Amino acid sequence: GGGSADAAAALRGLNRLWRLGMAPADLAGLAAGLGADVPVCLAASAARMRGAGELLEPCDGLPPLPLLLVHPGLPLATAAVFRALEASGRPAPRPWPPPRGTDAFLAWLRAGANHLETPAVRLLPQIGEVLAALAAQQGCTLARMSGSGATCFGLFATAAARDAAAAAIGRTRPGWWLAASTIG
Repeated sequence: GGGSADAAAALRGLNRLWRLGMAPADLAGLAAGLGADVPVCLAASAARMRGAGELLEPCDGLPPLPLLLVHPGLPLATAAVFRALEASGRPAPRPWPPPRGTDAFLAWLRAGANHLETPAVRLLPQIGEVLAALAAQQGCTLARMSGSGATCFGLFATAAARDAAAAAIGRTRPGWWLAASTIG
């Protein structure tokens, strides 16, 4: 959601700068016309996206988990990933909302999948390298691709494990973009 996050920030910023006083629902309507990820970026909170990205279901109460974002530094067109997905069919929806508590939440995540990951890895094999690098790090509890790629994430048992993973990956893959954060 890099460009989508930028678009959401621009909507919020212009609303303030021009003193439009637009309600969040009105901004969300504009966001939906700009791109599938823009509404969730405008909301700036964890949510399940449905439809073309305009239907958001909040996901409150996520457990705090250290997160490392990693991007291989190569572009991947979202439209190409979705075309490749269309060829293989769409998955059934997952149960909602996710369970509370760290262990139950991680088990719920592990039981699911990002169904865009397979076509994205076919189109950009370096995503597989990112996922393998994350999964190989001590303390990584889950490694997945984010959205339609090419950014991937690792969830870690501790912030120290996440930071050690960032340092190790940064040393071996200097061209990759890394960002540490926490969900929940």
